[in-house]
Amino acid sequence: MTEMLAQDYLLEARQMQALSFVVHIPLVCFGIAFPALVLFVEWRYLRTGDELYRTLARRWSKVLVALFAAGVVTGTILSFELGLLWPNFTATFGEVFGLGFAIEGFSFFLEAIFIGIYVYGWDRLSPRAHFLSGLPIAVAGVVGSFMVIAVNGWMNHPQHFTFENGQVVQANAAKALFANSFFWHEFVHMYIAGFIVTGFVVAAAYAVYALRGRWGRYERTAFAVPMTVAAVAAPIQLLVGDWAAREVAKEQPVKLAAMEGLGQTTKGAALHLFGWYQNGDVIWGLGIPKLLSLLAFHDINSTVQGLDTVPLEDQPPVNVVRYSFQSMVYAGSIMALVAVLFLYLRWRKGRLPASPWFYRAVVLCGPLSVIALLSGWITTEVGRQPWVVYGFMRTEEAVTGASGIPVGYGVLAAVYLGLVIAVVWVLVRLARVPLAEPPEDDVDTVHPLTHAE
Repeated sequence: MTEMLAQDYLLEARQMQALSFVVHIPLVCFGIAFPALVLFVEWRYLRTGDELYRTLARRWSKVLVALFAAGVVTGTILSFELGLLWPNFTATFGEVFGLGFAIEGFSFFLEAIFIGIYVYGWDRLSPRAHFLSGLPIAVAGVVGSFMVIAVNGWMNHPQHFTFENGQVVQANAAKALFANSFFWHEFVHMYIAGFIVTGFVVAAAYAVYALRGRWGRYERTAFAVPMTVAAVAAPIQLLVGDWAAREVAKEQPVKLAAMEGLGQTTKGAALHLFGWYQNGDVIWGLGIPKLLSLLAFHDINSTVQGLDTVPLEDQPPVNVVRYSFQSMVYAGSIMALVAVLFLYLRWRKGRLPASPWFYRAVVLCGPLSVIALLSGWITTEVGRQPWVVYGFMRTEEAVTGASGIPVGYGVLAAVYLGLVIAVVWVLVRLARVPLAEPPEDDVDTVHPLTHAE
């Protein structure tokens, strides 16, 4: 009976943590990429003197504040959850990963200070000084995420510490976090994902304007900047994903086996599209001979380790990992196709695409980018199970024994629901604020509802 209660608490604790990540991680993407977009359009204003860019940067800076405020709430909750839900994890390994969270905390305060200076300095600082005040925001957003992902990379591939009798007796925190070979592909993958999510979500909002007939020079510029960023990042992400998958194949072969539903260790392993993993095999899937071996090790005859190499209790929930991974890959492929089409049309025509179907596809890519992001993190975190620190501490050993988790779960869900409603309300209000002086349109306007490519 006690074991069953402990397992119930473990599941609920993991669900609470997962809920917090689902809400927080998209905000992290905006923290990584959105300041760079705001600063880019302000830089364009400084270079050209075109007031449209200043208007755009100023309006986007208000959105930046709203999303940062939401990130403060979700990030604070996550920091408390680490100690409250996983006390044994933090107590045992805190001296290894604590450095990363300490630097992340300083980055957060630096970002908060300069966001205040930037937002309130529009009419109080010189244009150049105002632009320079925004640079620490962009740097702090990247540094903060850098530190958190360094901790996650160490959890997936723990190194540079000595573990005896269930305790860390010696650790080199700097090497553990920053000399970890598993960290770098995670950071690059997430960094590019930040620009993909931010680019597509912002572009999708202005694509809606286009489809509704609001397509002046301001809207076209506001669409072109994030769409170009997303279009450049999405195809690159496919190459980074290949790098990440090969690192997983080398360092976490059980996770790779779960991602691909490979029950038996196989030489020249096939890759299966779709299908359901059951009793060691993928049923109703489309198998492509030897492709998994080729993708994992760039050798069609290489041997890929299967789930049969570890006991059942050490295997992650295969279908959860498998479908999350495939959702990420399919969504990423769709976005890459839209991106390549956009870049080709921009190069060929020298203007934005005119077909309404393209803008409908961009609207679809907005939520699709978030789905790909969350699916990727589910693959990473659930694929590591049953370990919280891979090979050293199981998740069930880290969880709290507190009895109030169900109540906390309900309160947390209510808080996040209220937060989402509040953020949406603020963003809608900001979007409805009319431009003080609508920028004058150029005469060569191509409207997506009246022209086709």
